Formats: sequence, C-alpha cells, structure tokens
Amino acid sequence: MIRLNIFMIILVLFSCSKSKDKILPTERSLTESVYSSVTIQPDSLYQAYAIVSGILDKNFVEEDEVVLKDQPLIQIINNTPKLNSQNAKFTLELAKENYNGSAAVLSSIKDEIASAKLKFKNDSINYFRQKNLWQQKIGSKLDFDTKKLNYELAINNLKTVQNKYFTTKNELQTAVKQAQNNYKTALITTKDFMVKSKINGKVYALYKEPGEIVNTMEALASIGSATNFVIEMLVDEVDIIRISKNQNVIIHLDAYNGQVFTGKVSKIYPKKDERNQTFKVEAVFENPPNILYPGLSGEANIVIAKRDTVLTIPKSYLIDNDKVQTDEGLTTIKTGLQNMEYIEVVSGITKDTHIYKPE
Repeated sequence: MIRLNIFMIILVLFSCSKSKDKILPTERSLTESVYSSVTIQPDSLYQAYAIVSGILDKNFVEEDEVVLKDQPLIQIINNTPKLNSQNAKFTLELAKENYNGSAAVLSSIKDEIASAKLKFKNDSINYFRQKNLWQQKIGSKLDFDTKKLNYELAINNLKTVQNKYFTTKNELQTAVKQAQNNYKTALITTKDFMVKSKINGKVYALYKEPGEIVNTMEALASIGSATNFVIEMLVDEVDIIRISKNQNVIIHLDAYNGQVFTGKVSKIYPKKDERNQTFKVEAVFENPPNILYPGLSGEANIVIAKRDTVLTIPKSYLIDNDKVQTDEGLTTIKTGLQNMEYIEVVSGITKDTHIYKPE
C-alpha cells in the first residue's frame, strides 16, 4: 500500500512537470532588429587645428558658446612669419625698382643699345664708303678688310646688347612675379595665426590655455552643430548587410532611463573598423530629447522587419535551430523572424500543436 502511494505521488509530480513544460504556439506581433551600442555626437563635429606653430595668446570664446562661421576662435603669436612678410615686401619693392624704377637695370642697357647703334651707324658708313672705293680700285685691301670687320662686329654687338635687354627684361618681370607670390604667401601665413570657425555651431571643448605652445599636430578646439545631433552606432559585420537607409531605430539612452526615442538610419559608412570588426552607422532623431550632450551613451535596436500577426514559439523550445518536440516526436519546422525571446514558425506545426521544452 505504501509503495502504491509513493508511485502515485511520483506519477502526479511527473505529470505536473510534464504539463508545465508543454505549451501551445501563440500568435503575436513580432519585430526583428539588430542591436547596437549608441553614442550621441553633434552633427558636423570637427577638430580645429592651427596650420602654424607658436604660442597661444588668447581664446576669444569659451566652451558651450555659440559661434558663427568665420568667427575668430583663437589667436596665436609667432613673430617669424611677420618678419618673413616684411622681408618679402622689401624684396618685392626692390624687384619693382629694378624693373621700372629710376635706378632700373634696363635703363643702363638701353644706353648700351644707343651706343651700339651709333657705332653700328658709323662703322656702316665707313664700310660702304670703303667698299665703293675698293670697287674703284682705290685704297688698300687692308683698309677695306678693317672697315668690313668693324662693321660686322658692330652688327653683332648691337644684336648682343638688344638680346641682353630682352633677356634681362624677362628675368626682371619673372623676379617681380615671384616676389609678389612670395609676399602673398607670407601675408597668408600671417593670417593663419588666427584660427576661425568653419561652421555655425557651438564650442564643445578648448584644449589649450593662453601661454601654452601650439603646434600643427594637436587639436585646439572641438566645434559642432549647436542644435542637430546624430546617433552613432557600431554594427557587427555579420549584420551590416541587413542595414539600409531610412530603417526605424529604437533608442534607449542611459541619461534618460526608461524613456524610448525613435529615429531613422541616415548614413552607413562603408569602411570596416578592423580593430573591432564593426561598421559605423548614423541615425537621426525623429523627436530628440530637449537636452543632449556629446558622448551620451546607450543602446539601440535597428528594426529589420515587423509583422503584426505571426505564429511564434519561445526560442528556448527550439532544438537544433529547426526542430521542436511534439506529441508525435521530433518535428522539423520552418522559421522566420525572430527577436531575443521568440521566433516565427512558418510551417511544420500549427497553433494547436503542443510542444515540449527540451531538457
């Protein structure tokens, strides 16, 4: 009698355990999504650098201050470019003076040309006069050859001086143009000591204080949009092919515990980050929070697909990814959408089929 009671108790407990693990598939709305971590950043965020070295003289703005495009941000001191610009100006003035000033080099060459023309004219008269005499058998051959030689030398000398004039003129013109370019470059370098904003936005960070050394390798400020923020997400490479623009995004921010925000995918960066094997994806808020700061973190789900009424089972009841235990034994099913808890059953069982949780 005692053994019979024990057997009955075991049978009841086994039946209760068996019934607890037996369920029916249920119809529900199902959303499939890709999970991602989230970082909030201002739109058009960039780091401002100096393109010259020196000492930071003054920050014209403060952090969290709204600025306009081309507004001065930072002044840098370095006397070398100023001295270079002054030297370039002196060189330009000298080049202009040599080209067309009162002490121009060309003026002396013009005098040489005038002298060469007079000598050529004189030697030409003497040569042709002696030539006529020689044709009349008057005079000596030596006098004729001498006059002819002087005439030919006068021609060559005149051509040489004229060529010298044109060559020198071109050289002086080139020197003036080069001096002008050097002076313009020196002026631009002087202007580069003022760092200006490239956009209408807000100053989110200043990295240097007055008196500190500035170089071209270190950022001086961080500037970005004052009103527009983007949602930066890192998507695993196995999921990136499922992401496309304008997909809905559900966002949870740590700073807004319990609140849910929505957005849409706006940009997909095609280059993979080899360090963490992820791709960067950006989204924009549909209704952003009133207050946002750069670097706010959270998590997001990018909605891949959504169906209102589908037959589902808990994923914990699935065996080998495509089978379930039924009253008829191990049954193969075809699956569809899934989330963290449930998976869609496309075929293989019905809503009236009991399934059992695997041990």
